[in-house]
Amino acid sequence: MSEITLRVNGEAHALDVDPSTPLLYILRNDLGLRGPRFGCGLGQCGTCTVLMDGRAIRSCMRPVSRADGEITTLEGLSADGELDPVQQAWIDEQVPQCGYCQNGQMLTAKALLDRNPKPSDEEIRQGMNGALCRCMTYYRIQSAVRRAADAMANGAAGEVDR
Repeated sequence: MSEITLRVNGEAHALDVDPSTPLLYILRNDLGLRGPRFGCGLGQCGTCTVLMDGRAIRSCMRPVSRADGEITTLEGLSADGELDPVQQAWIDEQVPQCGYCQNGQMLTAKALLDRNPKPSDEEIRQGMNGALCRCMTYYRIQSAVRRAADAMANGAAGEVDR
């Protein structure tokens, strides 16, 4: 066991854990966060995605000892009671069907839009490629990413004129 300090959603957490424990397990089991989920355990589906210093990473494959940046989970996207434009777009476009993959979808979209605030449809498809959805809501996901990009460009998380 080792003393490890994680910075998650703006708060520091000192933990005494096995350094090889996957970050996902620490986030869910020790910190009680429910956004990142266990999917495949191989880093291939994206369900466990979190942001580390703004980059989308797979928390099921990242040992907690290598989680050395600011970690943002789905719970950390909203601020002061206001949803992030990505979260609002997901609601407005009614993206989720079963909802299991949506954590990874939204955090992947957030990382994409932070890198490329005005992606083309092809860039959205490429950027979202690693986040799998078994319910096949990819068209709604693409629409939500476009809506979030529009909202971010307009400086608001609310409804966007279409």
